[in-house]
Formats: sequence, C-alpha cells, structure tokens
Amino acid sequence: MDTEQQQETPRPAAPLQGVRVIDLGQYIAGPGAAMVLAELGASVIKIEPPGGDQARHIGRYGESMLRAYSRGKQSIALDLKSEAGREVAWRLIAHSDVVVQNLRPGAAESLGLGPAAVRGRFPRVVYLSISGFGDRGPSRERPGYDIAAQAESGLMSVTGEPDRLPQKVGVPVIDAAAAHLGAQAVLAALYGREKTGTGETLHTSLLEVAMHLQATTWCDYLGGAPEPTRIGDGQPHNAPAAEVVPTRDGHIVLSAYADEHWARFCRVMGREALATDARFRTNALRVQHRDALRTVLRECLSALTSDECVALLGRHQIVAGAVRSYRQALHSPDVQASGMLVDAVAADGSRYQALALPYRLGESPRATPPAAPACGADTARVLAEAGYGEDEIAALRRAGAVA
Repeated sequence: MDTEQQQETPRPAAPLQGVRVIDLGQYIAGPGAAMVLAELGASVIKIEPPGGDQARHIGRYGESMLRAYSRGKQSIALDLKSEAGREVAWRLIAHSDVVVQNLRPGAAESLGLGPAAVRGRFPRVVYLSISGFGDRGPSRERPGYDIAAQAESGLMSVTGEPDRLPQKVGVPVIDAAAAHLGAQAVLAALYGREKTGTGETLHTSLLEVAMHLQATTWCDYLGGAPEPTRIGDGQPHNAPAAEVVPTRDGHIVLSAYADEHWARFCRVMGREALATDARFRTNALRVQHRDALRTVLRECLSALTSDECVALLGRHQIVAGAVRSYRQALHSPDVQASGMLVDAVAADGSRYQALALPYRLGESPRATPPAAPACGADTARVLAEAGYGEDEIAALRRAGAVA
C-alpha cells in the first residue's frame, strides 16, 4: 500500500461516538465516570452550578481533580434551583442517553432531576447515581467521601502497621474505582438498551465499591478465616509475599511464596540450602518464621540496588518491583512506553499532562481529549445547540438561570 492509500485509511470511530452524557457530578466519582465515557467517544455536557463544581473551591488539589476527571467535556453553568435553569436541564436531558450524578443524598430528587423523574419522562435514558453508603440502608441520607468508605468497609482496619493507628490508602482509590465501575455499569446498560430499547436506573456507592475492592480478603473471612488485622507489609497467609526489602539505594517488594518460586529464589541467590531449611521448607513454615525469613531476604538483597534486584529476579520469573517515588515512576521506561501520559490542550493553547484510560482499544491511538473547561465556558454554545436563540440566551442570563 502506498503512502497516499495509507493516509486515506479511515481512523476507527470511537466506540461511544454519538452517545450524549449529562454530568451532574461533583469532585471525583461522578465526573470520573462521565470522563471515562468521554474518552470512549461520548459527548459529555458538565452541568455546574453558577459557582462551579465544588472541586473549584478547595484549592490546588481541587484544580487537579478537574484536570484529571473533567477533560473532554463541555461546561454549562445552570442555576438548577430556578425554574428556567431546570427547564434548560430538561431540554438537554431530552437529547441525551446517559445522566450521571453523585450529588449529596436527595439533592437530585429535590431539584426534580432524580432517576424516577428523568426515566419517567425518558425511559431510554441510562441514569447512574453514586452515593456514599447506598440507597437502601440506614445511612442512605449520610454524605460520604472516599475516606468514610475506606473506614467503614474494613479497608483501614487492615492498612498500616500493627502497633500504629489505622491508615488510609495514600490516594482516593475508592472514588477513582467508583468512577470506573460506574462507567462499566453504564456501558452494560447501554448494551442492554440495544436489545430492549429501554434504559436503566443504576445505583452504586463508595461503600460497595470499597467492599468489592477487598473481595479476596472478604471471601477469606466469610469462609471462616480469623478477623484480618494490620500487619504492615507482607501477607498474613503467605511468605515471602508483598515483602518490603531494603536494597542498597531504596526498597523493593518481593513475592515468592509458592514453593517452586521460593526454591528458585534460593538458587538464584546461591543459597540452595534455604529451600530445605527446617524453618522455610513450606509456605506455612515460612509464615511461622517470618522474622527469620525477613532477615534472610535482607542478607540476600541489601547489597544490590533496587534496579539490580528487579533485573536479577525478573530474569528468573520471580515477582519483584522497585518502590518508586512519583518522580521515579514518571521516568520509568515502562510508564513512558505505556502511552498513558497525554497532553490535554485548553482553548487558549495552554496544555498540561494527564493520564489516559489504563487500556487500549486494539491499535487505535489513545484518546487525547481537550483540557477540562472553565465553569460555564461552553454555556452559549450548548444552549445554541439545544435550540435556544440569542435573545433567549440573553434572557436566561438576565434571569440568572445561566452564568
């Protein structure tokens, strides 16, 4: 095929091209779910109050939330407490396929934009609600953030050192996971709508997501295992597993708890006798003698650099990873080769780096959506596309219904 023919080869269409999404979310979980859909090709309109998403009011970290989870969207600023503002929202919803919201409990319903009202008028709409604690239990009206879900799901009880306070995970992992699992539910509902012609009402919560992320540990406990507790590094039933081992210039994590892998580690280290040592012959014995095992691991690896450890063990199919800072991870050849780092370009030409979706669709290039919009940046354009004339838009502005 010559160059001209190659250039004429059409670029694959994004899988959600033609799907329209209304994002009523705040902070991470709701906006994150909508942004996943945007990166898959959906057209997303972010409806913000005149003052903007709450993330716009909590300083630098809030601005980072917007950069991370509102790329590729149009923003319209609406006063949904006004009749005129709600009427605009209804007109936008009428031409949409999906509504996503994670407002405080009952807020969408009080505005008349809850799932029952929306799907009552438009049964084809897929409506996703993300709450803190679910919509059925006694905590259904409680506000919920990532940290509360970490606490109440048991996650903090197993995170940290045994003689220290319970610890949260270092990043809002529950919010981020809720965004992706919420988007997954929307995709399933859109697929189902192709068969039935009818949308769906979807509910998830940060608490349920936090439980789901601990499925293995929960199933172990439900199957009769003792109450899990904080042990720091390592795993309670396997050794060496998730062990943090000091090296000459940092730390690595190491897992070689299968007997075959432990024997291989001993051979690689030139310490074959350890494989038959009475303390280490089986996984159960290694768990029992974990302190002695950790001493052995330090003896074997502390003279090597982290990269030398990873290279040596990796060549012999033993799982190990260097503990990296953000700076080190950014410059990792594997991260650089993944293509996850993308440029988000704003309307004024400024740009910033962000992270793309953590998967690729065949050989298609990763999506590079525009930068997150300023609050209300697209109000006039969105209204015009919805059929409002210039005089009507001006009247809405004068009434304070849009900003």
